[in-house]
Amino acid sequence: MTLLHEEIHQQPSVIRALLDQEAGRARMIAAALKAKDPRYVVLAARGSSDNAARYGNYVFGSLLRLPVALATPSLYTLYARPPRLRQALVIGISQSGQSDDIVAVLSEARRQGAPTLAITNSPDSPLAAQADYLIETHAGEERSVAATKTYTSQLMALGLLVAGWLDDPALFADLAALPDSMRRTLELEGAIHSAALRYQHAEHAVVLGRGYNYATAFEIALKLKETCYLAAEPYSPADFLHGPVALVEAGYPAIVIAPSGAVALDLTRFAADLRERGASLLMISDQAQALRLADVPLELPRIPAEWTSPLLAILPGQLLSLHLAEARGLDPDRPRGLRKVTVTR
Repeated sequence: MTLLHEEIHQQPSVIRALLDQEAGRARMIAAALKAKDPRYVVLAARGSSDNAARYGNYVFGSLLRLPVALATPSLYTLYARPPRLRQALVIGISQSGQSDDIVAVLSEARRQGAPTLAITNSPDSPLAAQADYLIETHAGEERSVAATKTYTSQLMALGLLVAGWLDDPALFADLAALPDSMRRTLELEGAIHSAALRYQHAEHAVVLGRGYNYATAFEIALKLKETCYLAAEPYSPADFLHGPVALVEAGYPAIVIAPSGAVALDLTRFAADLRERGASLLMISDQAQALRLADVPLELPRIPAEWTSPLLAILPGQLLSLHLAEARGLDPDRPRGLRKVTVTR
């Protein structure tokens, strides 16, 4: 058994532990940050953590009605021209907390007097040292290079912050339902193994998601690139229609993430259009109408809340990356040219 397989299946327990250990702290941190009345949020991250930040873009925007910007760390390091951060809440997200450029964003924010929060698996890291507040993700050591449990625990940390900010029991209940739903989602592994054999010789693919699962499309595409060396590109359907749709021909692999919610109908209609163009559809959904369109239907358990669905929808993508890498004769734990901790500046 690979480390990646083991860590994918640890995620329900990791999310449960995070809920148990950080929900109270997240509630207190959220209350303290809300009292500062920030006008907008700046999120700084790289890699899978940057995809978690994309999720943050939606949860802060939709639930807290706060504008969100993804940081441009090179402005702080290479250009030495950091933007003014007056009235911002600045959040750094990093598994290791080691990347100099992400640390630099929080350091400059503190210098300017903006409140800072670190979300990290490493509470003794340089990133944590630059933060006024810390939410530890409690994922334990992640030994496989590809991030899995550290990614979903970052999503959960952002969810806890939002639920605490609104002090809403219903939102906490949505989060508490996730570990059991994640376990049920992981039962798709047999079907995903068969799907991997179908796409064993694919050279390219598109991954499509919108709304909260725009981040999921980016994260699945990243997993396929780093473990399988598959040229998988993430898009929202709206962007894909502006040119890239011309790539679609008979057999073109398209992974569509369409759980219940505001964007489900739009994604299902788009999937039908892709099918007419000859695409080979892998659908990740709990919607019967969407699944009927698929060459490879991967049925999620019932989605209790759209805003938490990315913690479920990512799991089939992680498993697909694992099984496709193995079908290609690759070692998913040790992608070529990659290390667990990537330090950027």
